[in-house]
Amino acid sequence: ILPFVSVNQILLLLLVLTVCAILYNKVHQVSSALKNESVDLETPEETEEEIPVVICAAAGRMGAAIAAISSIYSNTEANVLFYIVGLKTTIPHIRKWIENSKLKEIKFKVVEFNPMVLKGKIRQDASRPELLQPLNFVRFYLPLLIQKHEKVIYLDDDIIVQGDIQELYDTKLAPGHAAAFSDDCDLPSTHEMVRSVGMQNTYMGFLDYRKQAIRDLGISPSTCSFNPGVIVANMTEWKHQRITKQLEKWMQRNVEENLYSSTLGGGVATSPMLIVFHRKYSTINPMWHIRHLGWSPDTRYSEHFLQEAKLLHWNGRYKPWDYPSVHTDLWENWFIPDPSGKFKLTRPES
Repeated sequence: ILPFVSVNQILLLLLVLTVCAILYNKVHQVSSALKNESVDLETPEETEEEIPVVICAAAGRMGAAIAAISSIYSNTEANVLFYIVGLKTTIPHIRKWIENSKLKEIKFKVVEFNPMVLKGKIRQDASRPELLQPLNFVRFYLPLLIQKHEKVIYLDDDIIVQGDIQELYDTKLAPGHAAAFSDDCDLPSTHEMVRSVGMQNTYMGFLDYRKQAIRDLGISPSTCSFNPGVIVANMTEWKHQRITKQLEKWMQRNVEENLYSSTLGGGVATSPMLIVFHRKYSTINPMWHIRHLGWSPDTRYSEHFLQEAKLLHWNGRYKPWDYPSVHTDLWENWFIPDPSGKFKLTRPES
């Protein structure tokens, strides 16, 4: 009997061991699977960060927006999403232009800007009516137009980007700063240009210091100004500081008190920003905003300097799609003709 019991015990023990081995193997496989799954969750395929770039497409100068977009798209591998802002009447034209050219590959959203938000906020001024166009004020309303992004680039349409837009997007904003701009005193190489065309680069050129409201700001008239044609903006800070409301307040005060006007250097869109962002902005690398190319049809930068520049800006009256203007070859490199034939370049031979 004892040997029989011993055999049964041995068989039972072997059975238990077999079951344990099977269970252990199963549990180990599940554990490995879970472990592998958790690794996959922790290291997903990196999704490339989207770079939102806001550009306006205004009637009569849509070729400018097209050239700017073309230059950005051609000089980067980054995942750029273009927000193209227009009025209801201009949107079909710009959409058709993009979709019927080599730009059909870009990622873009067309956003309609409602000029009614400006009602009662703009003082009419006949000296430079182009500065009163509604789309000049799109930069004031970035959080209303762009919902899902933390960081946004805004660009005027009269620019060409020669560098990788990723570099501009990577501009560091100091804590508490809602935006980064280029100082108008930043590059010695531009100082001669500023002097030769008589352009102002201080607050004196933008604000009327004869007005008490301006003097009450306590800003020295010799303070260096900045140019809001290129902006890297933090949307969280912008909303937190109610920047749009602050800008609107100064627009309304200008309507009532004529604190600045387009007869001064910067027109009506720059001045409110100079007030609201005084000493509250970060700076952009100077080579990412070479300005004043549109201030004189005679004054030119050196070709070597322009080749080094990351971004060129034809701010001023003399635009590269019109005549006369300077350095038009650098702009035309990126221009794409209008398939509809509505937008045409103005050239001496034409």
